[in-house]
Amino acid sequence: MILIADSGSTKTSWRLIMPDERMLQAKTVGISPYYQNTESIMQTLNELYYGQLQPAVQSSKEIAEIYFYGTGCSTPERCQIVADALHQTFPYAKTAVYTDILGAARGLCGTEEGIACIIGTGSNSTLYNGSEIVKSTVNLGFWLGDEGSGAYLGRQIVTDFLNKEMPENLYQLFEKRYSLTRNEVLDNVYKPFPNRYFASFSKFIFDHLREVYCYELAYKAFDLFFQRHVCKFENYKNYKVHFTGSIAFYYANVLRQVANDKGITLKNIVEEPVAGLALYHQNR
Repeated sequence: MILIADSGSTKTSWRLIMPDERMLQAKTVGISPYYQNTESIMQTLNELYYGQLQPAVQSSKEIAEIYFYGTGCSTPERCQIVADALHQTFPYAKTAVYTDILGAARGLCGTEEGIACIIGTGSNSTLYNGSEIVKSTVNLGFWLGDEGSGAYLGRQIVTDFLNKEMPENLYQLFEKRYSLTRNEVLDNVYKPFPNRYFASFSKFIFDHLREVYCYELAYKAFDLFFQRHVCKFENYKNYKVHFTGSIAFYYANVLRQVANDKGITLKNIVEEPVAGLALYHQNR
């Protein structure tokens, strides 16, 4: 059996490819070596194994290969944190840990070249040659980057709310919905997964997207993403550009408008790339 994971900061999507080529789907919370150690990740893996993979998998020996694509898996040290957790949970499996952007590229582009982008809780992009990453733009993470992401959008609207720099009608709706205080926000800034916390507020923008303020906030965020994560690739207009992630999926109309205004034609926009990843590994 082959186990495949596509993990963001908020959720992880799993596919188990069984010997008869049937697939079992599963979901867990997000796994990130930025914020978690091996022991913490193992807790999630045990919940996956005992709670969702059994009885399809009666013994961990049955899983022969694991391909994990995840946020934060951008250095050997962070990849090792995840690899150690996988090895201790599934000791008989051959494991490989890759960055989430390679997973997006393989899931979106398959064996064709293109530009693959992620806009979910966080954001990223890469130039892909049909097998491997050729070049990536600089990813500065939640505090300094993640342009266009749910965390970025949420941080923007929370900041505007606290500074009272949003239209009065939306200010009243936001205050009624969240009863947010400055101290509560600052407390969450220093807790684990501040990106998840701020991303939770991005739904307010989506729910009021017909309001000029909310539409412009999203438009400007996606415009900045294109500037920093697509337009910096040489000859970027010659490549097919693909997107994955919850924000890209639900804000697809705004995203396509920004791309159109920049003369960029988008191809695939999917909520998550794990189905494409499963096909990629199933066919190899």
